[in-house]
Amino acid sequence: MPAAQPFRDLLVGTESSDDAAVYRINDTQAVVATTDFFMPIVDDPYDFGRIAATNAISDVYAMGGTPFMALALLGIPVGKIPMAAVQRIVAGGHDVCASIGIPIAGGHSIDSPEPIYGLVVLGLVHPDKVKRNDRAQAGDVLILGKGLGVGIMSAALKKGELRDKAYQQMLESATKLNTPGVALADMAAVHALTDITGFGLLGHLLEIARGSGLVAEIEWAQVPVLRAARHLVEQGFVTGASERNWASYGAQVTLPAGDTTAQRRLLTDPQTSGGLLVACAADAAPAVLDIFRAQGFAEAAVIGRLRSGAPGVRVK
Repeated sequence: MPAAQPFRDLLVGTESSDDAAVYRINDTQAVVATTDFFMPIVDDPYDFGRIAATNAISDVYAMGGTPFMALALLGIPVGKIPMAAVQRIVAGGHDVCASIGIPIAGGHSIDSPEPIYGLVVLGLVHPDKVKRNDRAQAGDVLILGKGLGVGIMSAALKKGELRDKAYQQMLESATKLNTPGVALADMAAVHALTDITGFGLLGHLLEIARGSGLVAEIEWAQVPVLRAARHLVEQGFVTGASERNWASYGAQVTLPAGDTTAQRRLLTDPQTSGGLLVACAADAAPAVLDIFRAQGFAEAAVIGRLRSGAPGVRVK
């Protein structure tokens, strides 16, 4: 006989490469727990704090949860960064949390060779409304909430080639909280949910496809891309992570004949605080899009669907 599950109330653990852990505490409440932190992708300390906090909180929304508390994780090269800059990083994270009414109730700091900032985030969700990344169904449509290209824009920034207007576009995307996840939790027709981060659109869609035992089809022309990123990728800006992403999972992706390097780089572009990716019944798509647009996600779009077949992704 198979071994009994030692933690029967652990609803989501490490088995499905999901966005956060979920632990049931009673019949109507489960705790969503996640952590995320990284080194700066922008020069401004306050903006770095905002981006890092938004990125960490997103994993709770991607499970359908509502955040209620956060803890700060801070690594600083002591004596090498002005205290005023450190305070601005922390202020950026605080202000993001304050905008949704949750406290940063503590945390931990260390001396580190490079600046690091992020959060532990806790949320609540009804056990029956948890949105996993491995429950999609054949016939579901795929909806992406934000445009791609943050990684490409960050690469241009590091080389001093990102103009102010493009920087503001990147910042607006990366600090936009994925709050539609709360409303999506109430929709039974939303079968799977995740957010697009370091593995890019293709990588996180593959997690849905593998976990659900389905093949995903993407209509490239329907995929939203941040305006500045389209121009920058054609100029050759790319992150090293994009190439590593393709090397790790490209064998499970079919690209259209005559695809361009730019297209592949956008599809594998690592997103910091990227958009939600929704798999829902086709007749629920208009309602899902209404939720996104009511909360200011004008770029949200249907980008493809899931079908029966060997797990993988086909781009048309």
